[in-house]
Amino acid sequence: MKARAKLIEGMAFLGEAGSGHSIVMDGSPESGGRNAGFRPMELLLVGLAGCTAFDVVLILRRGREDVVDCIVEVSAERAPEDPKVFTKLHLDYRVKGKNLDEAKVKRAVELSKEKYCSASIMLGKTAEMTYAYTVEPA
Repeated sequence: MKARAKLIEGMAFLGEAGSGHSIVMDGSPESGGRNAGFRPMELLLVGLAGCTAFDVVLILRRGREDVVDCIVEVSAERAPEDPKVFTKLHLDYRVKGKNLDEAKVKRAVELSKEKYCSASIMLGKTAEMTYAYTVEPA
């Protein structure tokens, strides 16, 4: 995999992935930015949410569960001093589907956290990670 960040102007950067996709990152006005894009650390949280949501949906669908929606919200706390690493992460999963088996949803969340989601496994090395899940009918 490859990625790069290129300065656009001020404190705004264009992030480009090896897959050809791009995204704008920017800093707060206090740090010289214009608040015109994601903060880099926000992207880590979005990546975590996307990585684990992908796993959960894939695991459930392979298990023949009829998933129609999956939302993962991440809350984070950071260390007060540099480097301001994440110290606590909480993931809240909301999985919606037709006649979903709650035990299978729980297992899919656990498998993602413990075995498949590279992002959560990496971030879990520096941060305490907790989760909750809700199963909703479609």
